[in-house]
Amino acid sequence: MNCLIDILHDRYVPNFTSKNRSSPIEKGRTDMTIELICPIDSEPLTAAENLLECREGHDWKIVDSIPRLIEGDNHYSAAFGLQWQTFRKTQLDSYTKVPLSYERARRCLGESVWKDLYGSDQYHVLEAGCGAGRFTEILLGAPYTHVFSVDSSDAVDANQLNFPQNDRHCIFQADVVKLPFLPYQFDLVFCLGTIQHTPSPEKAIAKLYQQVKPGGSLVLDHYVLSFRSLTRFGQTAFRLFMKRLSPERSLRYTERLVRMLFPFHRAARSVPFLHGVLSRFSPLLTYFHRFPELSDQLQYEWSLLDTYDALTDWYKHRRSVGQIKHILSNLGAAEIQVVHGGNGIEARCRRPA
Repeated sequence: MNCLIDILHDRYVPNFTSKNRSSPIEKGRTDMTIELICPIDSEPLTAAENLLECREGHDWKIVDSIPRLIEGDNHYSAAFGLQWQTFRKTQLDSYTKVPLSYERARRCLGESVWKDLYGSDQYHVLEAGCGAGRFTEILLGAPYTHVFSVDSSDAVDANQLNFPQNDRHCIFQADVVKLPFLPYQFDLVFCLGTIQHTPSPEKAIAKLYQQVKPGGSLVLDHYVLSFRSLTRFGQTAFRLFMKRLSPERSLRYTERLVRMLFPFHRAARSVPFLHGVLSRFSPLLTYFHRFPELSDQLQYEWSLLDTYDALTDWYKHRRSVGQIKHILSNLGAAEIQVVHGGNGIEARCRRPA
C-alpha cells in the first residue's frame, strides 16, 4: 500500500471519509499518490496497525495520525519542537493580520513558480522544516496544491493543530536528509528557515534536490556571513551557554531576558545610535525597524520567539551566495537564482526537464 491517501483514508484518520473529499477530487483534480520508502534502507513502506513498515523489518509508529520516521531523539531539533508548540500561532499571517509570511514566500518562490503553484491542477509540494506552519498556511492557500509537511521535531504536532491533515495536507515527522519519499515526486520542494540548522547544509540541499521531479523547483534560504552576524556579541556569548540547557530551562531564561531588556529596545527604537549599540551587546532580536507594522504586543512575541530560536539552535551555519550557487550547480540544477535577501540568502532553481 504505497498510496498515501489510501493509508490516511483506511487507517489513520477515522473521520476522513469519501464524503469529506472536496469537489476537486470528483473533477479529477486531486491525486495525493506519493510513494513512501523506509528512510533507512529505501524499501517500500506498507501499512500495518498504527505502523508503517518495510520488508527489512524496520517499523515506524503513527502517533496522532502523524507517521514518526525519526531515529533516536534527534537532540539538535528538540528546542525547535518546544519553540513551535509554545509559539504555535505567533508567525501565522492569519494571527498577526500582517502578510509577512505571504510576502516572504512569494518573493522566494518568484513569479514563475508562484504561477505554477496557483495554476496547476495537481501540484505536489514538499515543505521541509514546516515548523508550526507559517508557510503551510500560504502553500495551502493555492487551490489545488497537495502539501506534504515535514519536520524532524515535535513541531509537527503544532502544525497539525494549526492545519489539520486532510485530502490536501499530510504531515510527517522525519529528518530532511532521511526523507520517507521515493525521489523525483514533487513539483516543488520548499525549505525556508531550516537548512542552516542541519548538521550539513550541503547534504541537506542535495537530499532536497533529489526529491524534485524533472521540471520541478527547489526553493530555499540560508544564513549568510556578514558584519552584522559577526558583531552580535551578546547573542554569541549567551548562545554558548543557552544551547546546552534543556529546551525548557533555556525558554525560562529567554523569557527573563526579554522581560528585562525589551523595554530598553523599545525605548531606543527612535534613536539609531542606541539601537545599534543594543543590537550588538544585547542577546535580544527585535523588529521595530524591520517590521514596524507589528503592534507592540506582536513585537514582544516575535522578540521572545526569535531570541529563543537564536540562542538555542545547535547548528548555525552560514554560506555565501557563491557557495550556494556552487552547491546547486554541482547538483546539475538549471535556472539557478541566488540573491541576498530575507534572513541572508534566498535561492531557487529547477531540475532540468
